[in-house]
Amino acid sequence: MKLFISQPMKGKSNEEIEAERADAIRHIDSKGIRVELIDSFFKDAPAQAAPLWFLGESIKLLGKADVVYFCKDWQHYNGCIIEHECAVRYGKKIIYA
Repeated sequence: MKLFISQPMKGKSNEEIEAERADAIRHIDSKGIRVELIDSFFKDAPAQAAPLWFLGESIKLLGKADVVYFCKDWQHYNGCIIEHECAVRYGKKIIYA
């Protein structure tokens, strides 16, 4: 199964983002679900990329996912809310932190 992680990233360091992603994977593993991570953390994004660029790229990747994991506080961030709406409307399996 392919896993997409939806997580708030605004105001977080790369290290904080990667640590939260590792926690998400551990949470999925603890449920006995074996997954292949879809890398949606765009470290090499264009320097002037706008928030909608990131969201567009994320939604493309979300389309490949079998399961979507929503990290803590996702409901307070526009990008995560939109990813959630897409996941629900397109019948993705959803796991919450």
